[in-house]
Formats: sequence, structure tokens, C-alpha cells
Amino acid sequence: MPVSWTRDGAVVELTLGREPCNEIGLEMLAELERFLRELDVEATAALVIHSSVRGGFSAGADLRELYQGLVSTPVGEQAPAIADFIDRIHTVMDTLDMLPMTTVGVIHGVCFGGGFELALTCDVLIAERSARFCFPELRLGILPGFGGIPRLRRDVSNGLVRDLLLTGRGINAKKAIAAGLVSQLVPPGEGLNAARAVAGQATKFDRDALVTTKRFMKPLPRAELDAEKSHFLRLAAKPALREALAKFVHSDDLRPYLP
Repeated sequence: MPVSWTRDGAVVELTLGREPCNEIGLEMLAELERFLRELDVEATAALVIHSSVRGGFSAGADLRELYQGLVSTPVGEQAPAIADFIDRIHTVMDTLDMLPMTTVGVIHGVCFGGGFELALTCDVLIAERSARFCFPELRLGILPGFGGIPRLRRDVSNGLVRDLLLTGRGINAKKAIAAGLVSQLVPPGEGLNAARAVAGQATKFDRDALVTTKRFMKPLPRAELDAEKSHFLRLAAKPALREALAKFVHSDDLRPYLP
């Protein structure tokens, strides 16, 4: 299964397990939607999101699926199909962002593009030393489209935001903690244990106090999210995206998503 979850008291663990690196396509999106429908919010004080895939947290959007969709869909139907996907993924990301509980993301290995955007919905990020963060979207002729720019701007300085977006370069876990992007840096294999400790702490708090504090300190950047979506859809309609995706899909590189 691309997504699975377990409960231990008031703590839920959401596991991303889609090989090769948790690419987010229609199947992953549908599973995340199902998780959110079935999540017992009132009985949950903390949510831990982590990956069981060796390659990392997530390599981002499923670019091969996106390319196949573009080449197999009549020109007049491409834009509505992309817009529908973007609307759905924004709903998922916004819901995760605003869940009335403490959310903890565990990052190892690749955390790129849409995967990085998923991580940014979490309240607390714990990175293993192998973690690497990157927004390579400009290489495809687009910008992040799952809400990444507003959430990154909410969390860190504009200097880092501009560097990541306008250069496409990645940063490692050490730089991420120095920038305040992550709160803990742990050895390989220790991320989940650290996240469980954070989640356990969240269960000790009064629920109203926890939810009120989260909503006060972490507002949803609604206007910026809507603007980002509009920019993404305009750029996605241009030939540059299809040309870049074709190059990606036909690459002989075993890991073509790496900068």
C-alpha cells in the first residue's frame, strides 16, 4: 500500500510506503484523501508522518504519471485535469496543515518538490542526517504547486526561500536545522523514535490549549496559496513543462530527480 496508518492511544502514525520514493500521483493522492476521511480527529492528539521507503521521504510529484497524462489527454482537456489534481492536492495539504493536533514529520533521504511541500504542512520536522531538501520545479518550467512557497515563507527567512527556489540547489540536514527549517537533527534510523517522543509530549496537554496555540501561531496563508495555484496552472499550460517532462522520462539516469 502506498499509504498506511496505525494508532497507539492518542497518537497516529502515517507511513508513506510507495516505491521507489513516494512519488505523489493519483494513487497516493487518493490514499491521503482516504486517510483524512477516516482519521478520528477528536481522538488524536498527535500525528507522525514518516516514510518506510529507503530512498527518502518523498521525491515529489509523480512526473512520469504527469507526462503520460499530458501525452494521452486531448489538448482541450489537459488544463481541467491538472486543475482538478491541484485543487485536490491543495485540499489535502491545507487539511494536514490545519489539523487540530500536533503533526510531526520525520525526514530522511530525498525530500524534494511535492514531498518537501508535504513536509512543510507538519508543525515539527525531525531530520535524519541523510535528509536533503530541494525545490527543483524551475527546471521543469513551473513553480511549486502544492502550497510550498507560502508555507516555506511562513517558516524560514526570505534568503533561504529565494536560494532554494531560484537556484534549484538543495540543502542538507545540517543547513536545514541551522536555518530553523527542522527542529531536531538525529542519526540515521533514529527519526521515528524522536518523533514518537515529541508526539507523546503532545498527548499531555489540554486539547483546547493545544489547538488554540497552533491556530494562533500557524495561520494558513490563504491568499498566497491561491496565488501560487494560479501561477502554477498558467505555467503548467505552457510547452516548457511538457518538454522538460519528456527529457525527465527518457533520462537514463537512475535518479533523474536529483539536481
